[in-house]
Amino acid sequence: MSGLEIGLRGQATMQVSHDKTAEAWGSGDVPVYGTPSLVALLETAAVNAVAGRLGPGETTVGTWLDVSHLAATPVGVDVSAEAELVAIEGRQLTFTVVAHDIRHKIGECRHQRMIVLRDRFLAKVQSPE
Repeated sequence: MSGLEIGLRGQATMQVSHDKTAEAWGSGDVPVYGTPSLVALLETAAVNAVAGRLGPGETTVGTWLDVSHLAATPVGVDVSAEAELVAIEGRQLTFTVVAHDIRHKIGECRHQRMIVLRDRFLAKVQSPE
């Protein structure tokens, strides 16, 4: 965790395709960028902000998002998000993330991730058989 500092930034981009629409996700019935896809983009930007800065065997898992999906984006348009690490409280990391398409801001969120030891975390998450 020694490589973490307030102000770290990460980006993520994707193109809106049919499989990323509200219609495809079942989160609506319109063929525009779906909120579940936006959430994934916002989280990816936060993950990228701390990539390469965690200790050996560490990763982060998302624990909380407060998301506003502000505007519709049609299929074929590129969207991007930028995250900034704004707080570090022990193992809890807090980010602000903003997403844009070519026209305007389409979403924003406050997002928290927890630093965990990957192997220990996965050992606790066993599939029922």
